[in-house]
Amino acid sequence: MPNSFGKLFTITTWGESHGPGIGVVIDGCPPNLPITAAEIQVELDRRRPGQSDIVTPRKEADAVEILSGIHEGRTTGTPIALFVRNTDARPAAYDEMKDKFRPSHADFTYQAKYGLRDPRGGGRSSARETIGRVAAGAIAAKILASQGVELRAFITRIHDIAMPAEALAAVGIPALAEVEATPVRCPHPATAAAMIERIKSVRSQGDSVGGVIQCRVRGLPPGLGEPVFDRLEADLAKAMLSLPATKGFEIGSGFAGTLLRGSQHNDSFEMRDGRVRTTTNRSGGVQGGISNGEDLVFNVAFKPTATILQTQQTVDSQGRPAELMGKGRHDPCVVPRAVPIVEAMAALVLIDHWMRHAAQNQTFKF
Repeated sequence: MPNSFGKLFTITTWGESHGPGIGVVIDGCPPNLPITAAEIQVELDRRRPGQSDIVTPRKEADAVEILSGIHEGRTTGTPIALFVRNTDARPAAYDEMKDKFRPSHADFTYQAKYGLRDPRGGGRSSARETIGRVAAGAIAAKILASQGVELRAFITRIHDIAMPAEALAAVGIPALAEVEATPVRCPHPATAAAMIERIKSVRSQGDSVGGVIQCRVRGLPPGLGEPVFDRLEADLAKAMLSLPATKGFEIGSGFAGTLLRGSQHNDSFEMRDGRVRTTTNRSGGVQGGISNGEDLVFNVAFKPTATILQTQQTVDSQGRPAELMGKGRHDPCVVPRAVPIVEAMAALVLIDHWMRHAAQNQTFKF
């Protein structure tokens, strides 16, 4: 199913950017998990537009409605349906895009695939679709937290402004308050201030920038993931690269690891605190496609926002040369609002693999 994700803990999202609303159906959630709309709303508030002066000014409360699967504050084990209404849609802002292809958007490719498209803010290709992922991820994260798992994403780079290497090495798993201390969600205050100024500067020029989000997870047991096609890092990569505006994924040492020799890169084993550990973590917590119990560490690269308030050259649906000026309300940098989305997708991958591991290796003992 092209709009579904997961094998045992599955989600199906639906809805368009400027349609009536966005929704998600979650199947496979264990019964009796205590969860409230308020807990889900916390994560949606971190994703919603209009939350600071460096993101889109679209005013949406993104108030979640629970339609099924949760009764008196606990999951019932049946499908959970969640719905968020669009209240500030302005589809008229996209009238010019009906016949013109926006540079670096999905307009042309959707037209090529389906023979038609929803031009209202990109329709299904809009990042507003991620509301369903974040709502579902809040439930997945609640399950992981009950097992002692800490999961946190934060921004390490905006354009060419990056956290110093020593600060990144020392941050560990930052507290939520550290990440949320600034609207750019970088836990290093000096770097965060420079990032904010850069975003404001490019916005004043009608331009945009991208950046990098790092996600760290502590407390995973060894054994999650499959050895061949459904390797843990492969499913994480699929999850992250399914997000709008993503262009890169790396785990552990990533591309920098290509600059090392094996004698420098290998993670040696030792006994520590009564279990097998590694002295370093260049593997990023995954070896042979399976978690090894060390911190899971990966990076996701986001491109500059495609819609910019500058005149750009394009063609119309008939292939004729045209000019197009971006309209509507858009983020000059999508990365700050993507932080909770990365966390949500990581939580969905991890809880699905944990369930699969338990089903194969723990339910039946021989």
